[in-house]
Amino acid sequence: MAQDRRPETSLYRPVKRYIEALGYTAKGEVCGCDLVAIRGDEPPVVVIGELKLSFSLDLVLQAVDRTAACDEVWLAVGPAGRKRLRDPRVRKLCRFLGLGLLGVSAGGVVEVVVEPRPWKPRQDKKRRARLIDEHRKRIGDPAQGGSTRQPIMTAYRQQALACAASLAEGPRRTSELRSVVPNATIILLRNWYGWFTRIERGLIFFDVRTLLISDPGVST
Repeated sequence: MAQDRRPETSLYRPVKRYIEALGYTAKGEVCGCDLVAIRGDEPPVVVIGELKLSFSLDLVLQAVDRTAACDEVWLAVGPAGRKRLRDPRVRKLCRFLGLGLLGVSAGGVVEVVVEPRPWKPRQDKKRRARLIDEHRKRIGDPAQGGSTRQPIMTAYRQQALACAASLAEGPRRTSELRSVVPNATIILLRNWYGWFTRIERGLIFFDVRTLLISDPGVST
């Protein structure tokens, strides 16, 4: 398929028609803005529109800069940006910033993707609780931010290692381990890393070789 090489000005007429249908008077290239629309008397409602063939970070940064000079900012994106307009993260970003988002088809049809209005995301209480719980349970600060392609020392892993260290001298009962690791019962029952072996009810064995096989970077 041939690349769409139409200029950004091809978006202007469709967007102008749409904005003016809302009762504004729109004009192009006003003080560096692709489109400025005004409605009402004093003080008028001021809308700024920025036109781009595709969605980009530069477009968002430009829109954020415009917010101080108007009541609403609309981003209008051409057919080349259609795929990005379907990305829920893009829509969420525009809602978070209070930006309007329009999609303009090759035939000049304007679709409202996001309305420009103040918005605050609904708090995810479970996700927030997980963050707080993990932060509080970790001992010290064992993982450097930005780490990739290596195991993260989570609170669970710290507790599993504490259980392993407690079992290094030989089998112990779960009740004994709980004095060292309060969550020992959950750690041993889940046995995520496969380090622990139940000899009988309540009696646990740990073989350090299983730890070295699963994580060669651990020193004895």
